[in-house]
Parts: sequence; structure tokens; C-alpha cells
Amino acid sequence: MKKRGGRKSKARKSAKVANKPQETAERSLEGSSGTTGNLIFQQKLQLVRLAGVALGGGKTDKTAVAVIEFYPDQKRVFLRSLRVRISGSVSGKVAGRDETTADDVLCEILNQDEKDLSLIAIDAPLQMPKCVRCRLPCPGVKDCREPEIKWLREVHRRRDRVKRPNKMFTPYTERAVEVHIANELEEPFHPSHALGANAAPLTARADVLKRRLQAPLIEVYPKLSLWRIGMALNIQKSHLRFHRHAVDSDEARLYILKKLIEKEITFVYQQDLRTMVEQDIAFEAFLCALTAFLKLRGQTEKRPVGFPKDESWIEFPRQKLQWF
Repeated sequence: MKKRGGRKSKARKSAKVANKPQETAERSLEGSSGTTGNLIFQQKLQLVRLAGVALGGGKTDKTAVAVIEFYPDQKRVFLRSLRVRISGSVSGKVAGRDETTADDVLCEILNQDEKDLSLIAIDAPLQMPKCVRCRLPCPGVKDCREPEIKWLREVHRRRDRVKRPNKMFTPYTERAVEVHIANELEEPFHPSHALGANAAPLTARADVLKRRLQAPLIEVYPKLSLWRIGMALNIQKSHLRFHRHAVDSDEARLYILKKLIEKEITFVYQQDLRTMVEQDIAFEAFLCALTAFLKLRGQTEKRPVGFPKDESWIEFPRQKLQWF
């Protein structure tokens, strides 16, 4: 346990943590590799550490962090740690006033406790919509010549030929990437608009967090990541569509996780498996981390031709995946 001035680390205190030392992963590799494993165990393994963040509201404990380690030479991915219920302090429970926020705790985990992260994948918007960012005099959507708005107009006109009613876009709440995902993929997906009623508080929180976090950030969409990963593994569509809100969602999550383990894509400790089956927020943090791994491997979709270059992108897996 870390100490600072005789006090326990607030991040350790405020989040339920399941950390496993690197030695455990090394021993697992040793057991599967015979004499080669013994040599590996004696040497320090080369690894890449990645994090996934399923972000909840700043005043709740609905945030989870999953950290995975990728060993390129051994072609193994381990779930290193899984933290759930990340929250700040509650004033009045102890003498004095403890003003540690959930953001403080989260940043301590990602900047200090989990050092040397190569990439952090977060399931919240990392860029405001175009009209919120723009500082030019506004001529209105119809006459705007900004590339992002022109692109949105073209998509709207194209969609108008096949979809009725076709509601006009609102570039002060939604972004080009959300429109693309909702209309241009093999399955209808409906990510929340960055400044829509559901996502706006998370967008504001992410906008602050990205200035405090030290590792590079990517934005992900767990529902789409799960769909692409699941289809590549030939998992039934019902499991992929209803992993969160269905009556049997825990069974769906267990089935998906077992598939990933059986295919030797990842190694998960039993206590973490239980947590992800019981808590969808933990499961989605793991999906975020896996998407970061696929991004590292060059297995996420590229921006479509003509997509506005200054618009942010949501990273999601390709349809045909090559894990290692």
C-alpha cells in the first residue's frame, strides 16, 4: 500500500482493486512453455500496458478501469487489474473535510498506480461538436462552408433518399463520427450525441480529464466493439445485442468472456471473471481495453474517404480481425 505523509493512497482507498503482480503472468507463461518458459521467467518480459475506462458521472461510483498487458513475443494478453466503483470522498464521514474528487482518484490510478500506459481507451466523447468549437460568425447550417457541416449536409441528403422521416442534424449536439456510425455500418447503431441529454455530462467530464491524463487517449464505443469482436468469434447476435439490459445479460457476458478465453485471446483471473459477469460497467471497461489493444495492432477501422480531417474519430474493430 502506498503512503503519502503517513496516509493511505486515496485511489487505493476509494476503488475496489484486483491487482496481480507481473510475476503471476510470467509464471502462467512458464507453465505453458516448458523450458522456454523457464528462460522467460528468469528474464524481464517485454510488455505493453493498456487501459480501458468505462466512464460514469463524476458524482457517482459508476466508473470502472481495466488494465491489460500484452506480451508481443508470447502473443498473450492478460487482464492485469480491474477496478470498479471508483469514486471520491464523502464529506462528513471523517473528522475534517476530505475533498478528494472521483477525478482525483481516477487520475491517480491512471497516472501513478498504473505507470507506463501506452494508450487509454475511454467510452466518452473526447471532442465537442463542431458548432460548439467554432468561433466564426454563424450563417446557419444551410449556408455554412465549414468542412464538417458540408459533410453532415451531404450525408443527410444521401440518407433522405432512403429514410423517411429524415430529421435534420444538429451540429451543436452531434458529431460527424456519431452520424457515420448510426448510418454507414452493417448494423444500426445509435451512439449518444456528444452533447445530447444522456452523454453531455460525460462529455464535460472527459473534456476535463483529458487535460490531466498523461498517456495518449482514444475514444471508443463498447457496444460497437463488442459487436465486431463477437461477430469475428461467431458469437450469436442475441448475446451481442443484449449483453447489458436483458434479463439474462449476465449469462451473455459469461458466454462472451468464455469465448475470448477459449480462443486464447486473453487470460482472465477467476475473481475478475465474476466481477465482469456481475457488473456490466466492468465488462465494458474490459472491452475498452481490448479495443485499445486492437488499435495498437492496427486492427481498427480507418476513417472513411472524405471524412473531415479535424473531426475526432471513434476507434472500433475491423470486421475481419487478426489478433496476433
